[in-house]
Amino acid sequence: MNESGRAILSDPLTNKGCAFTREECLDLGIDGLLPAALETQDQQEAQVWERFLAQPTDLARRMYLMDVCHTNTRLFYLSMERHLSEYMPVVYAPTVAQSIEGYCDHYSGSSVAYVDVEHPEGIRRALTQFAGVGADIRLVVATDGEGILGIGDWGVNGAEILTGKLAVYTAAAHIDPAQILPVMIDCGTNRQQLLDDPRYLGLREHRVRGERYDAFIDAFVTTALDLYPKALLHWEDFGRPCAAPILERYRDRVLTLNDDIQGTGVTVLGALEASRRVAGASYDDMRVVIFGAGTAGIGIADQIVDGMVSFGGLSKEDASSRIYAFDRQGLVTSDLDDLTEGQGRYAHDRSELPAGLDLTSLADVILAVRPFGLVGTSTVHGSFDEQVCKAMAQGCDRPFIAPISNPTKLAEAAAADVLAWTEGRALVVTGTPSDPVEVAGITHRIGQGNNALMYPGICLGAMVICAKVVSRSMLLAGARALADLVDVETPGAPVLPPMAELPRITRRVAEAVATTAMDEGLARVPADDVDAALDAAAWSPLY
Repeated sequence: MNESGRAILSDPLTNKGCAFTREECLDLGIDGLLPAALETQDQQEAQVWERFLAQPTDLARRMYLMDVCHTNTRLFYLSMERHLSEYMPVVYAPTVAQSIEGYCDHYSGSSVAYVDVEHPEGIRRALTQFAGVGADIRLVVATDGEGILGIGDWGVNGAEILTGKLAVYTAAAHIDPAQILPVMIDCGTNRQQLLDDPRYLGLREHRVRGERYDAFIDAFVTTALDLYPKALLHWEDFGRPCAAPILERYRDRVLTLNDDIQGTGVTVLGALEASRRVAGASYDDMRVVIFGAGTAGIGIADQIVDGMVSFGGLSKEDASSRIYAFDRQGLVTSDLDDLTEGQGRYAHDRSELPAGLDLTSLADVILAVRPFGLVGTSTVHGSFDEQVCKAMAQGCDRPFIAPISNPTKLAEAAAADVLAWTEGRALVVTGTPSDPVEVAGITHRIGQGNNALMYPGICLGAMVICAKVVSRSMLLAGARALADLVDVETPGAPVLPPMAELPRITRRVAEAVATTAMDEGLARVPADDVDAALDAAAWSPLY
């Protein structure tokens, strides 16, 4: 086979399959490599949709779509654009969790760049091997696979979370796939199941910690930004010991975002702000319980505090005192040992609480605290039971209840149960898609607390004006923009906009983020017209 022809047909960014015209086939030297029929992209897309529907399971559907993406990228994104609601839960959460768990069974070739702690000298080589020398990379998405969704440490299997993340970025923000670099950072795994599996494809050693880990991450950051100085660094699914320290180390120095800490936090803040408007509540007397005080939970708490300060005018000390973090040992109190730095910010003194209160009982704590909001990031299935939900409804007329752990099998509650137990009064957000629920003649549509509503817009807004950093004000602007898209007048309307509107949501968030960055003097390339700049940056999946 002609090598140039082979390269054209094997490059997913240039391949059009049977949509190459006769003239293109002759010019490119591939006329003998394709059948004679000429298909339109619309015909091809209709076939993709038909074959998608024919797959027997969601995992099979995901594997099929990823094969299309790795064969013909533009066709994949055209189809995803037309069937976004159906593809999102398959390409990304919750189905991506199944791909991660079965990565060794289904691995069929590299779709990300791999770097490992045993070979720090190979970082530059790995990045350029994947992206090419001199590539115009604007976004680097990296994971070390330790804190994958709600399913924990999956080592190098975590590479699959990157494929889902990239699909969302391009579908939502129209970022050119050629400008995104996915990187799997292999620092070992502590999951014995993987270490004992002869098919496991990553480093067969326990996770590296401490100075060696920090030095490797620093080498990665330095190398990535040396190669791609305009890039935003997106950290994805790092574990509790590493996620927050990495973010704090770099957030004020380079353009970076931790999706689990900041993206999830700002999404929940947007839902909380919309729910506050629906309920007619005030930040002056608002309290929030965070059930699951890990990376995501503390990130949500931090964003809510920033929102209380910015939106409600509270002092940071007052706002922090209104957060109640609940973890494995119960309510986080200042006398507990081994608190993380983040948990320490929200630890209450026992003297603040009623004498004799059972601090290990979520329902009892809720009855004592009387919060407006309850957010679940615990991955403890069923933990928001009838007693807990009724306790929320007893203390608040329109409580905000958000069981957002995913996948579905790890969710704290189902939306239908929450609404039934609160007589339809709760304002509910779930982590995975939920069917509408009818209570007392009102159809409640359920918002999905998916950080895909936020991170594509935050990063697009920062990228289009080459922001120096992602500031707290930029994040708050994104949360307010998200809340502004919610219908707060219609009974039963969701308190987050629907995922089907993701491109529109992303655009509004990006506009707000970019404008705020310019107001703060953080834009390295200011835009006279943000809308025009976003239009100019948009990539199209059409041939």
